[in-house]
Amino acid sequence: MPSAVPTGTVWYHQAMASQQPNPAQPDQPSQLGAPAPVVRSENPAPAASSDPIAPHLTGQALQAPWRLQYLESIDEQDKQRAAAASAGQPVSFMAAYWAAPERDVANHVVLRTAHGLILLNGYPYANGHLLVCLAEARPRLLDYTESQRAELWKLVDLATDLMELTLQPQGINTGINQGRAAGAGVPTHLHVHLIPRWGGDTNFITTVGRIRVIPAALDAMTARYRQVVASVPRFTAAAAGTAQP
Repeated sequence: MPSAVPTGTVWYHQAMASQQPNPAQPDQPSQLGAPAPVVRSENPAPAASSDPIAPHLTGQALQAPWRLQYLESIDEQDKQRAAAASAGQPVSFMAAYWAAPERDVANHVVLRTAHGLILLNGYPYANGHLLVCLAEARPRLLDYTESQRAELWKLVDLATDLMELTLQPQGINTGINQGRAAGAGVPTHLHVHLIPRWGGDTNFITTVGRIRVIPAALDAMTARYRQVVASVPRFTAAAAGTAQP
């Protein structure tokens, strides 16, 4: 006989194979191992995930309360971009940050020189992920003059030095995504990525859950970088636009 279904179960239940003749079907011969009738519970099972990449994910929630501030700021950012475009200014959050030095802390700018910015990536691949950009927004590296490119690489040098002193990573990924086809999120304003790396910084949750965990808040990481900038003369000299010691 089919095994009993517990009252209130939320799953469909496939009964075990019967080893006795089915009294409801006397004309049918008993078959050892033949499937018994399916017994349906009062509540259906939850639908399976339709995600072809991660079918094991079934509506799980990932808490990210810090994103609410970003979501609520989208309309304001759109207005700022529209105003910049109508004024003939480049549509780039980095250009907007350059024009608002009084908001450097809020915008997670960790170092400002006479030529450009070093700031935290708002969507980091790893803790302390930095962006480096020049003040003037141009889409291609070769759109900048030779002297501008030299200033860009000086900023990259500063960012590398700052990252090593602040975080002491075991490695750094440094690169440029030029153009949307190459993965640039802001193709109108060329910028350089610096990503600190440690052995084992990708673990099971990256492989199994396809999720990267960023344990440090952007505000806390900004404060950490800026503290080092304020305490090291070569960074304060660069920020003041004077010759470095």
